[in-house]
Amino acid sequence: MMGVGGGFLAVPALVILFSVPFQQAAGTSLLMIVFTALSSTFAYFRQKRIDPGLGILLALGSVPGSSIGAYATEFFGGKELSAAFGIFIAIASLRMILNPRSPSSKARVLSEKWRRHLVDAAKNTFEYNANPLSCLGLGFFGGFASGLFGIGGGIVMVPAMRLLLGVPMHIAVATSMFTMVFTSIFGVLTHLYLRNVIPHYALLLAIGVIIGAQIGALIAKQLKERRLQMFFGVFMIFVGIRMVIEYLL
Repeated sequence: MMGVGGGFLAVPALVILFSVPFQQAAGTSLLMIVFTALSSTFAYFRQKRIDPGLGILLALGSVPGSSIGAYATEFFGGKELSAAFGIFIAIASLRMILNPRSPSSKARVLSEKWRRHLVDAAKNTFEYNANPLSCLGLGFFGGFASGLFGIGGGIVMVPAMRLLLGVPMHIAVATSMFTMVFTSIFGVLTHLYLRNVIPHYALLLAIGVIIGAQIGALIAKQLKERRLQMFFGVFMIFVGIRMVIEYLL
């Protein structure tokens, strides 16, 4: 529904409820996110709300970022970084709530040179700009966060696409899930090499997320853009607060 992957729920659940070490929780969550992204991409492809050009550019940055982030789990405990990341996404989400329309001046600066035009299955027209270099940088940052925390790069990419590039919310959510297919696969390959994946946990998680992703995509389709953005902002503030509280405890 929000293009974020679901790892923000899976990682703490694996750590707290099943006593799984953080590194293995991140790797297992990322394997689950492969199935989330594939299922969601299939649903959004039918809605014709994925911008493939934008998604591929983001993926070109996110693939190396996810592999580097996965390797970084070997050197960081994750709690301090998780708290800092939680503060960052809470601030970005609050910005989306307080200003539901994209800041046009900033969006123009980071979105010049590449005009995008998309018509979805319901004949809704979306027009916006994108800057290829900005997309690559955004993809790398989102991929790094995905590999490091096992949470899916959409937590970074969705608000950044909306606030910095001015991408419509529905397109940002759908394209984020498309990009996450590539991000999560390459991140998982690194985690598999590091033996950070618990296959039977990942399989059981995958069964649930395949169904949940279809339902989430259907709900997102029915919501108006402003309401979807508000839901995303409120939801991600709680995610950010949870990440900070986890560090304090």
